[in-house]
Amino acid sequence: MSISFISLYADVQLIKKQNSDSNTTLLVIGGIHGDEPGGYFSASILATHYKINSKNVWIVPNLNQESIQKNARGIHGDMNRKFSIIEDKDKDKEVIQEVKKIILQKNVSLVLNLHDGNGFYRKTDKGSIFNANAWGQTCVIDQCDLNKSQPFGDLSKIALNVKDGINKKLIKEHHTFDVKNTNTKFDDEAMQLSLTYFAVTNNKPAFAIESSKNLPSLSQKVFYHLLAIEEFMNIMNISFSRKFDLTEENIDALLKNYGNLTINDNISIDLTDIKKSLSFIPIKSKGNIFKFSNPLGSVVKEGENFVVYVGNQKITSLTPQYFELVELCESQNKFDVIIDGNKVSLNKTSDIVVNDDFNIVKRDGYRVNVIGFKAKDSIDESGISLKLKDFDKRYAIDTHDKVYRVEFYKNDEFCFMSKIHFR
Repeated sequence: MSISFISLYADVQLIKKQNSDSNTTLLVIGGIHGDEPGGYFSASILATHYKINSKNVWIVPNLNQESIQKNARGIHGDMNRKFSIIEDKDKDKEVIQEVKKIILQKNVSLVLNLHDGNGFYRKTDKGSIFNANAWGQTCVIDQCDLNKSQPFGDLSKIALNVKDGINKKLIKEHHTFDVKNTNTKFDDEAMQLSLTYFAVTNNKPAFAIESSKNLPSLSQKVFYHLLAIEEFMNIMNISFSRKFDLTEENIDALLKNYGNLTINDNISIDLTDIKKSLSFIPIKSKGNIFKFSNPLGSVVKEGENFVVYVGNQKITSLTPQYFELVELCESQNKFDVIIDGNKVSLNKTSDIVVNDDFNIVKRDGYRVNVIGFKAKDSIDESGISLKLKDFDKRYAIDTHDKVYRVEFYKNDEFCFMSKIHFR
């Protein structure tokens, strides 16, 4: 299996988890509505924590990224109502055109669009939350079937099978799923403008999965989305594996793991336990490159600061300090450090894990700035043995006050940053 990350436009990310032995491809799309986090966090977990052993799964985890950041349905209007006609001046046009191209690729066999919907769908009204107008806990189809020769074209039968599979594994009895057929061509003009209807009118099997916005936690929404995705993979004979049991508790732990952020390949920050703001981050005045291990990671410039998001969650704010960057050859991208009495050589941005003390070995032509420690009468803080008690906790980058920055400079130019982790 090979995994490739392809950025088609700045706001469209396509993750391919594919095998060379098949053209059968499940396309999963999350985030068309920015205020429906169950969908896009599910797509992110599928991208990062599932191994696809046969056939292919493609994932667009954050289709409407700006709206996700704002936790808004659509800051430029409802993106899921722009797949029939869209004006040239519409700010969503490039994204719509690109996702259409993805859907229409020959080997895309089935499309899932992930949503969170209001209430709990019931065919007969049973109150303000449980009724026929609700969308939550449904597998939505636009019509019963496609052309008879189309693989996976029996939409109604597939949706019923998915519904039955999910209902065997409910967290609560009232979380039951059902099939909602919008009969779009004849009964629903709004849905005629949607992503799934665009797909089915181009003879591509397509379904929407709606977890309920009335579920009490994000982890429960994600649980049902992942159950549904797995049911579709089983129907398509896509072999997959994961290293976690599909439980609400395990999903909650995955959701709290925000992953890693790399800046300009010379700063690496773990986002999972980070403080709400960090100051004096050494970066360039323009042209910075931010890379995330989490597909939902993004950065927005707000005033003077760079605000880091994972999905709709604001993780931290970085206040920059601008420097020129040193172009180092490979042999210069290492440094020596004495950790608990043992001298080791580490690559740039490596974490320094310390039980008791550490000492950055002096290096001609370079200086070290240990953030949170202030050396007397020296601008170079290498060659000094330091313990946790020597640090000002205000400068820790984690909430437990155990992780601190070590920055390397050549003259007045920034080289790279490492981190001290005290056990």
